[in-house]
Amino acid sequence: MLHRVVGWAMRRAGLAVALWLVALIAVTAGSTLVGNAYKNDNSLPGTDSQRVVDTFREHQPQGATDSVQIVLYDEDGLAASKSRIAGMLAEVGQLPHVDTVADPFAKSSLSTNGTTAYATVDLDVAAAEMPAEDVRAIIDKAQGIAGDGLQVELGGDLVRSAQESAGGASEGAGILAALVILVFLFGSLLAASLPLLTAVFAVGSTLGLLVLASHLFTIPDYTAPVMMLVGLGVGIDYALLIFSRYRSELLKGADRPTAARIALDTAGRSVLFAGCTVVIALLGLLFLGLGSLQGVALGVTVTVLMTMLAAVSLLPALLTLFGRRIERSVRKHAAKSRRHPGDGWRKLATMVQRRPWAPLVLGTLALVALCLPALDLRLGFADAGTDAPAKTSRKAYDLLANGFGPGFNGPLIVVAKGSPEAAQALNAKLATDPGIAAVTPPQLLADGKVATVLVFPKSAPQDVATSELVQRLRDETLPQLAGQTQATYLVGGSTAAADDFAGAVSKRLPIFVLIVVGLSALLLMAVFRSVLIPLKAALLNLLSIGASLGVITLVFQQGWFGAQQGPIEAFVPVMIFAIVFGLSMDYEVFLISRIHEEWRRTGDAREAVREGLANTGSVITAAAAIMIVVFGAFLLSPDRMLKQFGLGLAVAVLLDALLIRCVIVPAVLRLLGDRAWWLPGWLDRVLPAVALERDEPGDVVREELAEVRQ
Repeated sequence: MLHRVVGWAMRRAGLAVALWLVALIAVTAGSTLVGNAYKNDNSLPGTDSQRVVDTFREHQPQGATDSVQIVLYDEDGLAASKSRIAGMLAEVGQLPHVDTVADPFAKSSLSTNGTTAYATVDLDVAAAEMPAEDVRAIIDKAQGIAGDGLQVELGGDLVRSAQESAGGASEGAGILAALVILVFLFGSLLAASLPLLTAVFAVGSTLGLLVLASHLFTIPDYTAPVMMLVGLGVGIDYALLIFSRYRSELLKGADRPTAARIALDTAGRSVLFAGCTVVIALLGLLFLGLGSLQGVALGVTVTVLMTMLAAVSLLPALLTLFGRRIERSVRKHAAKSRRHPGDGWRKLATMVQRRPWAPLVLGTLALVALCLPALDLRLGFADAGTDAPAKTSRKAYDLLANGFGPGFNGPLIVVAKGSPEAAQALNAKLATDPGIAAVTPPQLLADGKVATVLVFPKSAPQDVATSELVQRLRDETLPQLAGQTQATYLVGGSTAAADDFAGAVSKRLPIFVLIVVGLSALLLMAVFRSVLIPLKAALLNLLSIGASLGVITLVFQQGWFGAQQGPIEAFVPVMIFAIVFGLSMDYEVFLISRIHEEWRRTGDAREAVREGLANTGSVITAAAAIMIVVFGAFLLSPDRMLKQFGLGLAVAVLLDALLIRCVIVPAVLRLLGDRAWWLPGWLDRVLPAVALERDEPGDVVREELAEVRQ
């Protein structure tokens, strides 16, 4: 099938490019016309926080609307500005989708010293239906009276969303940096543009498909930036690996059609196989059973599949159309080069093989040291407390925390199902807890069957003490009270939901890791006919993932390099595991397949490692550099989640490509020798044969040597 697709793309190069162009224009136009229908599914089946949500839906069938908070502060007291504030609130009440505006001077809304107050603006629509421009109108109207000592800030999830930029700068910076690296590598703007062009076509088409698919499936609104982050990195890398093999075959004297056939028949197969391992890792997220991850897993999976398709259909067509100019620039660049390609990597491999234990032990210790901070990793959901200090949502958060206590921004919601006496007993019991600052009186829901109590902790929503309070209420306080009142008590709220998410992931994580690692190891075993190669790959991949999570913990949780301290986004670690494990296999497959190809040709394990690294070292380094700049560019994003993704993926790729593939793997293979390719006979007969390398006449030498050893 690969031969048929590639052959058609090369014979009908103009038509292949035209079809990709038409597809890109069609899906982009269609998605622009219909718009997106992204929807976040934050359900956590079987958890207390989800039961609280279900209770509200059952007993408040009219549905919930959202709200915005207007926070007011004057260090000299708000009394002097009362009339000015009242006029502003009256005007806000006339704005679109505003239902009611609460009085900020009510006793419960005014701080004890009279310097801080808040007005809750209730809307008549849910958050998903509230236009961003109407939220901005509320912000502008409220802040219009600021001055003369009066500070006005606004808070709420809608305000946070309205402040977010449209993005694009980080993607553009990543693409520009990738182009610079490719120009240095190939010495030609045209040659450097082909991998970029292939990736842009694949990612652009997938983005349009994602928007259209959002009308049929539940796809979170953060899927698009994550998809672009992964798609650009993977798409450029896949095209680069194939193009690099094409270039090397040209320099060996092959004509253009032959070079393209060999490149697609070797590096192309490796790309398809590596892409399959990424897909397996991403689809493993489905086994976690979490709705918030399933949509993004499917979206990124489609992106990887599209990059694979572009690498074996669009890239061969581009090589055919621009082959003559590319060949001329490749040979001209090679003639100017003073060094033979691969000399430096050959020397590195020789040095590592001479004393393999030192780089192996030192490299492994470095990875383990970076993994250690991940043991203290704490999951949570970002709130306004982790926003940039200059944002109005962060200023509102700080004002409320200073005026009403740190727990005011993240109250717990306790639901009581039972008699009115049970709700009163709940209120009295909670008031005695040392970790609780205040408790509201029980409020009945619309049908009068369920009461709710708001619990304001003494600690901030992101503090460990708040999570400990949730656990204490669920495990000790409320079960004891339920035994006395025969009522049912549930604890919800943002902190409780984060704890429930972390618990749900922890329960399902072992089977998720087992499925992803097991299937990937089986694929590697079938391809390389080895038991030790897959085991080595799995262990080193897990170390690189642990190291990346350790770095994220140091930067975003402990606040290194000036980053805002806070918990790690609850779904970031599992997403990083799936993506990094798949991406790590890319370099594993590309390096090991070339080593395996040399080993089959010569039968010399040491020489195979040297030549494999010599032929792939520069390409792996360039591919890693591109992924690092693409992923690292997302540190420029204002979104905390994307920053964590970008840093985690960039660190993992850096460690994997430079330390693991170029130092630790050659050392391990040197110590294993021919044993690296050992496979029991019975397993050899059971496993299907999956070939990544072309059969060469020299392979007969390797087969005869194997027969002699047997």
